[in-house]
Amino acid sequence: MTINQMTPRRPYLFKAFYDWIVDNKLTPYILVNTAVYGVMVPNEFIQNNQIVLNIAPHSVGQYLANNDRIEFNARFGGVPQHIVVPMAAIVAIYARENNAGIGFEPEPQYDEQQYQEAPKTEPKNPFRIVK
Repeated sequence: MTINQMTPRRPYLFKAFYDWIVDNKLTPYILVNTAVYGVMVPNEFIQNNQIVLNIAPHSVGQYLANNDRIEFNARFGGVPQHIVVPMAAIVAIYARENNAGIGFEPEPQYDEQQYQEAPKTEPKNPFRIVK
């Protein structure tokens, strides 16, 4: 089996580094390439197609990480937002306090996914706001 036939490494390394950073009582930050299709972040905080997000457990709610993406709720300027970051868009994960972490190299499994055009119909959001 070639590396191209295997599943991407990024989700596994991401989860390991996230746990390592949190277990050491540090603040996990991620650097996100916002040009990747499927990224849902507040546009006003994007600079040069990038955004840095604090994903510390005490800073986010409804955190979900799987092999395809991470999702969570967070406040930006006091406004609640639902954030979606495909694994293909995560450039790095590191600790705010000392920059210990990892930058991810390109993986062939993400090449097709990264810059797809938006589908004709947007997928329905599986979340709903309950007031």
